[in-house]
Amino acid sequence: MFTGLIEEVGVLRSVSSGGEMMVLHINASVIMDDLKIGDSVSVNGVCLTATSISDHGFTADVMPQTYRNSTLKELRVGGRINLERAMSARGRFGGHIVQGHVDGTGTIKSVKRDQNAVVFEIALGRASLFKFIIPKGSITIDGISLTVAGTAASSFTVSIIPHTLGETVLADKRAGDHVNIECDVLGKYVDHLLRYGSSPQNAADEEEAEGSRISSEFLAANGFL
Repeated sequence: MFTGLIEEVGVLRSVSSGGEMMVLHINASVIMDDLKIGDSVSVNGVCLTATSISDHGFTADVMPQTYRNSTLKELRVGGRINLERAMSARGRFGGHIVQGHVDGTGTIKSVKRDQNAVVFEIALGRASLFKFIIPKGSITIDGISLTVAGTAASSFTVSIIPHTLGETVLADKRAGDHVNIECDVLGKYVDHLLRYGSSPQNAADEEEAEGSRISSEFLAANGFL
């Protein structure tokens, strides 16, 4: 689990690829203090596993599913990357619950300055994700914990303070660039529970679903409404 607070901006040293698989060789320093083989690292918002460690960085494998559903396939040698180690039980929870499980990608529609802030408008690649984008709710963009500033018909905005802009790869982003998006996990769990069993595949599933389906009557009877 991560918090969406970027610890370091690393640099992609090299890429080994074949088909829809990749091995990323990433230069880093801050996160290398206690990083071990097998540890999880958020790489532009994607949870990857450190497969080897060197004096100057680490390597991580990218499997086909991750390749297809994230922007990691667009990385170029020399490019900067947001990095965060998995959350320590002794650390402060400064962002929000981030799993590193990217839900989809978005396209930056515009980047506009608003006094001391920079406002990014982002169009979603999957319309089905829009129900999870809530004004003043949490959203993860390229591994960064942010607050949704506003929503429109098919896009949303986030307002970035100078510190966040300067300490992450958002400073490199322009209109037309793609970003990884992870929606708030709490909203996804609630949505799944409310829909669970609504489309049973067979009689056994239907019987199980009937007993497990969450309805408005159930919520009212248990004091949730």
